[in-house]
Amino acid sequence: MKVVGKRVFSQILLGITLSVLSILNTGRSAAAVEVGERAPDFKLPSTNGVDIGLGEFKGKRWVFLEFYAQDFVPT
Repeated sequence: MKVVGKRVFSQILLGITLSVLSILNTGRSAAAVEVGERAPDFKLPSTNGVDIGLGEFKGKRWVFLEFYAQDFVPT
């Protein structure tokens, strides 16, 4: 009986923690970029571990962005 009580208590505590974190997460809201709009500058790690920023490609005629999951399967 004590194991069930601890499990229920831990699940309730986890739920409260996740609820509080979701409320406190008031960072930037994600905004969709429409076709023809400029993409916001951002940096992401490349496959060789070096961060690459979109701003590094400023002035290029075409920039193709392809995002992969961590296991390198196209998404």
